[in-house]
Amino acid sequence: MSLYTSTRKKLENITATKAILQGISEEGGLFVPASIPQIDFNLEETIHWEYKELAYRVIKLFFEDIEEKDLKYCIENAYDEKFDTQEITPLVSTKSAHFLELFHGPTIAFKDMALSILPYFMLTSKKYNKETKDIVILTATSGDTGKAALEGFANVEGTKIIVFFPEEGVSEVQKRQMVTQEGANTLVVGVKGNFDDCQTGVKEVFADKLFEKEVYEKNYKFSSANSINIGRLVPQVVYYFAAYAKLAGQGKLKVGEPMNVVVPTGNFGNILAAYYAKQMGLPIKKLICASNTNKVLFDFFEEGTYDRNRDFQLTISPSMDILISSNLERLLYHISNGDTEKVAQMMDSLKMDGKYTINETMKKNIEDFYGGYADDDMTKAYIKQIYEQEGYLMDTHTAVAYAVYDKYIKETKDETPSVIISTASPYKFTSSVMTAIDSKYQNTDDFTLLDEMHDLIKGEMPRAMDQIGTKEIKHKGVCEVNEIKNIVRSFLV
Repeated sequence: MSLYTSTRKKLENITATKAILQGISEEGGLFVPASIPQIDFNLEETIHWEYKELAYRVIKLFFEDIEEKDLKYCIENAYDEKFDTQEITPLVSTKSAHFLELFHGPTIAFKDMALSILPYFMLTSKKYNKETKDIVILTATSGDTGKAALEGFANVEGTKIIVFFPEEGVSEVQKRQMVTQEGANTLVVGVKGNFDDCQTGVKEVFADKLFEKEVYEKNYKFSSANSINIGRLVPQVVYYFAAYAKLAGQGKLKVGEPMNVVVPTGNFGNILAAYYAKQMGLPIKKLICASNTNKVLFDFFEEGTYDRNRDFQLTISPSMDILISSNLERLLYHISNGDTEKVAQMMDSLKMDGKYTINETMKKNIEDFYGGYADDDMTKAYIKQIYEQEGYLMDTHTAVAYAVYDKYIKETKDETPSVIISTASPYKFTSSVMTAIDSKYQNTDDFTLLDEMHDLIKGEMPRAMDQIGTKEIKHKGVCEVNEIKNIVRSFLV
């Protein structure tokens, strides 16, 4: 049976459902598979599978304690008509690149791929572990996780969800999506600070054992919808297999040949899922990690030192405006061969000094990664170029990935078929995308630009954007970072 342990402490291995329910280990570590499972199917078969079948065959290898009927129930309810395409993850090829579109879910961002299924995992885990307390989902978001988590957990019996986002650090569309969220069990609060402040504040709530006891006595139990939760991370592994199957099915490669993946990432979960897919047996050659000017990950892959001691940059790709990449801790565990003491020391160093350095053995174990970054000017230039030359409109995060991909190809001349992970619809970042195409849109508000963009793209307006500019604002709270715990306390009456 697939079992889980912590990145920071050798634990008695625990079941997947317990890890999902708990979210984070007691000493602050993240749950990781005690051993990464190997695929038990032929990749040739995947060409003919629908997404739900592929999801079942991959996820069951990680979550063996969930019975077949229950796992299939979770998958059936997650990947249904909430998505506006039956394929779930279409692969769109232009003249110069292949884009795996992960934004066809209810919030038009890739977080839907995991957060559509996490509530079902959570309730299943609650049942399996005979948990009677209500689950309180605490989430910090840099823009997309928040809305996707709210959409997944709104009005789910036996749960409450509280989302904290940087008040000045998300796009207007992202903010409007969150603050108009309905559901009596939901709370959304803007934080006077950046995403790292939100994430640190939420982690401090998780780490406060006295507060945990206080809420437990009120019949609540904390868990997380961030990618620190293994139930969030594992479903993301699936779409890398889907990308490979589509490339093979379209004749872009032969089964067994490698592909590269290009992933825009801030918190590292999305590209970590690709790493897991590679370790399971998916033929991935290079894991190309794309950053914006908050290039802490690029510097890590270049130098072997992770250093968050730098100015925090607000960019036009806000979901990547992150200096503390939580999921990198899981990679550290794997590349150190499960040395929990070393990982704990590095995490202590990060907390105390803002940095840590990996040793030569660990550096050797990340040679499959390639780091690159793009600033705002490059991001805008590629949005304009690919739209005008190839007729494809990218959002700002996908454009960062394309810029890094283009640099990689020019630098290495690598002809391996590459898939760019397209993480959000351009509709989520209307102002940045439209002004990149033409400066005449500079002073037009985001919601007017939705219609302008619709005229460019044609086709149907995503359901998530329908009338968003006129929806009633339900959540108006704003707080300081040090008020996060009291906000949580006041909601859990």
